[in-house]
Amino acid sequence: MAEKRPDSGFTVTDRRLFTEDGDLRSEVRNEVRKDKDAEAPKAAAPEPPPIAPSKTASEPNSVSAFPAAEDELAGQSVPPPPTAAEQKAQADAYRESAQELDSRVELSGRSAKEFEMTFERFLASLYMTAMLQLGLMHQQGEQPRLDIIGARQTIDTLSLLAEKTKGNLTSTEEAFLQNSLYEVRMAYVEVTNALSRPPQPSPATGTSGR
Repeated sequence: MAEKRPDSGFTVTDRRLFTEDGDLRSEVRNEVRKDKDAEAPKAAAPEPPPIAPSKTASEPNSVSAFPAAEDELAGQSVPPPPTAAEQKAQADAYRESAQELDSRVELSGRSAKEFEMTFERFLASLYMTAMLQLGLMHQQGEQPRLDIIGARQTIDTLSLLAEKTKGNLTSTEEAFLQNSLYEVRMAYVEVTNALSRPPQPSPATGTSGR
């Protein structure tokens, strides 16, 4: 939402994706809806580039968050994927189970579409997770909790999504993703900078003697 400041020659634009209560802003929701109606499906994403070799133990800054899992994977080959028939059978079973759940939701008086996962909702869940881990949001009735490592991994997940989906998103999806990344990265820097500052000495109290 753009706001014209009185007695000034500029307009302030609110770039936030969510309200103070954590809800998706109505302007963003409307943009997503209009973009879906206006744009036709795009071609499949190009084949991703080969994954670069991971850093070795001798390289600097090569500490992994999951060393045990990486060591286990390094010592064995990845098993072959399920066959097409197995994939189809599992997908059909999942679809049938999901339809049963949707029917129960509809019988309760709610719409099953409320729980339908979309790309925007997926991004919003990662955005909210990062903000919770940075202690900038908290569940109702709970105290803020700080999880810097978790926040970094969530932000890196958004970065990975941006890289792997490049060229395969609508303009609104791309803007939503880039705005989310901008906000969580900025929040991460602000929080980590605040934590690295030395504690300020408390002001002296009492009266000095004459």
